[in-house]
Amino acid sequence: MRAEPSQAAQPGWTPLFGAWLVAASSMLGALFLGEVMELPPCVLCWWQRIAMFPLVLILPAGMFPLDRGVLRYALPLTLAGWLVALFHVLLVAGVIPERIQPCSRGVSCREIQIEWLGFLTIPMLSLIAFTLIAGLLLFAQRRMSR
Repeated sequence: MRAEPSQAAQPGWTPLFGAWLVAASSMLGALFLGEVMELPPCVLCWWQRIAMFPLVLILPAGMFPLDRGVLRYALPLTLAGWLVALFHVLLVAGVIPERIQPCSRGVSCREIQIEWLGFLTIPMLSLIAFTLIAGLLLFAQRRMSR
């Protein structure tokens, strides 16, 4: 009788797990900034959260058991979040004019609430997280298609 390979031994499982780790870390970071440090999110931050938070549930659902279909659900959310994060980074950098700014009430989308190492802002961290997740999902897709 032949033993079934473990979940982790299946191609594509490890990058999916990595993508989940990034998404879960991002969600916990966003909740820490909002609830513990009491930094209110702007409108664009909310849209990025809307794209990130479901990934924390969708990715494990596709890992146990491993299901290639998870990529169909996770990639569009990731790409949408990446586009909003890119817009936000460009807005904070001054590349996009302030008159296009969607944040008309509450916290300004251009406001820099945190800046680590002299250049890492919250929108930049979000863009990095979505980029990592997209890369890991595309890598998982490539490994599963072999």
